[in-house]
Amino acid sequence: MRAAILKDFGKPLSLDEVAAPGLGTGEVLVDVIAAPVPSYAGEVFSGARRYLLPTPVIPGCGAIGQVRAVGPDATRLQPGDWVFCDSTVRSRDGALTPDITLQGWSARGEGGQKLQRYFRDGAYAQSMRVPTENAVPIGAIEPAEAGRWCAIAVLMVAYGGLLAMQLRAGETLLVSGATGNFGSATVALALAMGARCVIAPGRNVAVLDDLRRRFGERLLPVRLTGDAATDTEAMRRAAPGPIDAMQDFLPPSVSANVARAAIMTLRQGGRAVLMGGVGMLGGEDLALPYPWIMRNLITVRGQWMYDTVAIPGMLGLIQGGLLDLGHWAVTEFPLAAVNDAVAHAATHAGPFRLTVLRP
Repeated sequence: MRAAILKDFGKPLSLDEVAAPGLGTGEVLVDVIAAPVPSYAGEVFSGARRYLLPTPVIPGCGAIGQVRAVGPDATRLQPGDWVFCDSTVRSRDGALTPDITLQGWSARGEGGQKLQRYFRDGAYAQSMRVPTENAVPIGAIEPAEAGRWCAIAVLMVAYGGLLAMQLRAGETLLVSGATGNFGSATVALALAMGARCVIAPGRNVAVLDDLRRRFGERLLPVRLTGDAATDTEAMRRAAPGPIDAMQDFLPPSVSANVARAAIMTLRQGGRAVLMGGVGMLGGEDLALPYPWIMRNLITVRGQWMYDTVAIPGMLGLIQGGLLDLGHWAVTEFPLAAVNDAVAHAATHAGPFRLTVLRP
């Protein structure tokens, strides 16, 4: 089969013929129809993000495909089924604290790297092997729509954070980093889940205007100035009442001051979920006032990716018509143009834009 290979960091991906993956118990072989190319893929492949990804490797984080073959213990999946290939692979021998690898992308800790040695290759190939539980049926779709369904890879990360904070219908949510890929997905999801409104701070006026156009009066944009005190007050004033929860998706390049200003808008008993990259490449750490957290009963938690049980809920939002994948504009590339796809993803980043490979 054909596959895109990252032979070493800092080098372009090469298109090679490789052996098709074998299939064992607890595994599914999937023909990849569409695979997303994140906007930061070039930073991963250059080594700038310092992801734990051994080379040579077939990269690619998540995919939409059709089952080719199943292992002997599969009871429901059938060849031909359309599936979402969930990249978050968890160890099966650590129920409370499973080791995790992002197949074809990165790993968490020593246990995650051990798991990665087996579930190593990702979606930038004609076929890929995934754990049975990671091939999630999505129902019959038109092949031409497979690229748009790749939005699930972004949406699931955002959904994991909203579930972690236990967002409830009728609440007011602030999304820090709302003008990015993950932040804008959070906006769409929160409104689909019944949020009263979403506060969307940012500096890109054009993107803020576009969010308002898409989602109407329940989307409340706030233009940031860079002054923490001024921005915190502006976000509070924009809300129709107390801000119940905040989700952060700021990238590594943004100062911790921006995240702190957003967190400080929360009401008594408010919840903050951190999912971005602040401090990942060095710089100031996030510092919050101990007395303020304690006296105002603030919950601050980190969330990395999502739990497997979240996926059916996401599919329900899409299949029930509450979340419209039509928001996403898709640009597709053949596998042979993988490096063009990586470059395109970097220069066409932003809300509701998808760059997709079609192996």
